[in-house]
Amino acid sequence: MRIGVPREIKNREYRVGMTPAAVHELCGHNHEVFVETGAGLAIGFSDEDYRQAGARILETAGEVFDTAELIVKVKEPQAEERAMLKPEHTLFTYLHLAPDKAQTDDLVKSGATCIAYETVTDHGGHLPLLAPMSEVAGRMSIQAGAHCLEKAMGGRGVLLGGVPGVSPARVAVVGGGVVGQNAIAMAVGLSAQVTVLDRNMDVLRNLDHLYGNRITTLFSTAQTLDQAVTESDLVIGSVLIPGASAPKLITRDMIRRMPEGSVIVDVAIDQGGCAETSRATTHDDPTYIVDGVVHYCVANMPGAVARTSTLALNNVTLPFVAALANKGPDRAMKEDQHLRAGLNVAAGKVTYREVAEATGHPYTNPESLLGS
Repeated sequence: MRIGVPREIKNREYRVGMTPAAVHELCGHNHEVFVETGAGLAIGFSDEDYRQAGARILETAGEVFDTAELIVKVKEPQAEERAMLKPEHTLFTYLHLAPDKAQTDDLVKSGATCIAYETVTDHGGHLPLLAPMSEVAGRMSIQAGAHCLEKAMGGRGVLLGGVPGVSPARVAVVGGGVVGQNAIAMAVGLSAQVTVLDRNMDVLRNLDHLYGNRITTLFSTAQTLDQAVTESDLVIGSVLIPGASAPKLITRDMIRRMPEGSVIVDVAIDQGGCAETSRATTHDDPTYIVDGVVHYCVANMPGAVARTSTLALNNVTLPFVAALANKGPDRAMKEDQHLRAGLNVAAGKVTYREVAEATGHPYTNPESLLGS
């Protein structure tokens, strides 16, 4: 199969869909890999590294799209990339379609087969291709939040861990999934006062067993959420409903009642954000202030640590890329229900129910579109 790796063009996005090591694996199975020049240069992967791995280097994204059958990316295709998609293409990348009707419309119009990393599942019902970026974003959320709490950034001027004789910052983590667990680990490590809210008692029990009295666990209700958010210096929004828009759990009224100079880091912003006041920002301009509260809502947080993120992502995507290339997309998805769960758009149809509901497209069962 001809596999294409274009350079990412989203703002401050330096990750790359495939590392030279991944390219070497696929070329070893007699596939052809075409990489846009400079695709990995920002994180230390030169064109020569890709050549030595067996790839051919092409000068433009247009050449990559024209040549390849399978397009492997990191972030959702931008408008100019979506214009290059054709029905014969299979696109494998993060899509986050539910809050992005314009992208969904363009992918439907393209006729391409579009598989989203974030809805591929595993035998335990987890999201293995989302997990490493959630780990990165969760850890980064505390770093970013601690920085935003500095007075020069508009924050309260509070040191996350405090010092002897001075209380540490109060951190509320809304959602105890992969993002939340990694945020908690970092916040506890920095000696913050941490409260986590979730509606899954097994999650709360596991966190209590792990951290004991170093954190407070709360079953999330309207009342406990309101109290935790409005009394915190830093709130981490880490709520996820796979494939769907994030629920707006943190209301504008809660934001208004938070302490002046407090901070919210909305990691759920890729799916629309879990606060009513959240809107996507970029690494170039990462924050804004609403009602005195600093909002950090960067939609590609892991892009800031692009080398670590790329290596972590390739560790989990490579087996799926290999399956798509070795078997062809239809057969690979027919034989693997977990990869099939990643199919969001195909043949001009939306094949993921939550995306269809969020964007107003009719839902089509994915099995009906896969060849026999």
